[in-house]
Amino acid sequence: MIIFNVLLLSLTILLPSISVATPTSHVKAPEALAKQIKIMIIGEGQIQQSFRLPARVDLDQQHVARIGATVTGRIIQTEALLGQEVTKGEQLALLNSNELAEAQSAYLKTASQTQLKQIIVDRAQRLQDNGVIATANLQERSAALEEAQIDLRTATDHLRALGMSNNDLSELSKHKIIHSMLPITASIQGTIVERNVTVGQVIQPADALFTIADLSHVWIVAELPEQQSRWAHKGDVAEVNISALPDAQLSGTLNYVADMINPNTRTLTVRMNLPNPLRNLKPNMLANLTIRKQGGQELIIPDSAVIRLNNTEHVFKALASNDFELIPVVLGPRHDNVRPIISGLKNGDKVVIEGGFHLNNELQSKKTN
Repeated sequence: MIIFNVLLLSLTILLPSISVATPTSHVKAPEALAKQIKIMIIGEGQIQQSFRLPARVDLDQQHVARIGATVTGRIIQTEALLGQEVTKGEQLALLNSNELAEAQSAYLKTASQTQLKQIIVDRAQRLQDNGVIATANLQERSAALEEAQIDLRTATDHLRALGMSNNDLSELSKHKIIHSMLPITASIQGTIVERNVTVGQVIQPADALFTIADLSHVWIVAELPEQQSRWAHKGDVAEVNISALPDAQLSGTLNYVADMINPNTRTLTVRMNLPNPLRNLKPNMLANLTIRKQGGQELIIPDSAVIRLNNTEHVFKALASNDFELIPVVLGPRHDNVRPIISGLKNGDKVVIEGGFHLNNELQSKKTN
């Protein structure tokens, strides 16, 4: 019984001091400070999420042509220079090829044999009609003609594969003159961006002599890490920043997202097309590609309202005139200087978005006093 009275007496002594204590999270702003404070009512907004990637300017591979020869030979003349604008069909170099001459000779011989066998078949047909020769003799001569015609078609296709046009074949059949010179021509209109040929050089069909590109359009190519592969979809809005062109405002949409991860780099290739009418976007320039996405409606707060104390994020909530409370909040990642509110605030709450730093100093000063 004595012990109970002692405890009761102790509680009676302590209770008055607890009841009159002022909450340490509350602060009243002095008049001078109140003029510097800006308050915002919490509401819903749409967060635009973004992801930034290192990128590069590349040739538009759909408008690039690598020009070579169709036969083995020696270059005897070059006319095109690096950086030169060329049109489709324009001659870039001239090739002397024994292989082409031999193919033309085989064509003429086969054509001559075909004509001779056609004459023999026509004569045999007349003889067979008059009963002079048997049907078997006519069939034998017809079979020989068919073989010659097959050889002629093969020789014709060979010359076409070597770069001769139908008009060239007609001239060859008409004049029977063999030309061992073969022009190497541009297959598209554009700019010569690579030149790997000199006079006297012996070349093979696999050699790339010129590369022509249409530079009026370029690609912006980036590699997205495998862990962020969910970020990119065809049609996503994207922006490009190029350090060499700080004033350029470039934007568009992703037109290609690879379907497979590169096993060597563990990345996903993404790409967008950009017009390049001024030709100021140079292939191999370094760039940054920012992919942007529109999120759903959610409660948001400006990042300027957030005060970090003891590894916890807080904001000042406005209670009454010049009266504020520092409360902890849980926020999502920052996007364009705003943060989504996960917990701690509700729609319609008023928070300090400017002057929170000074309010916190006032609060800390109050605690020390």
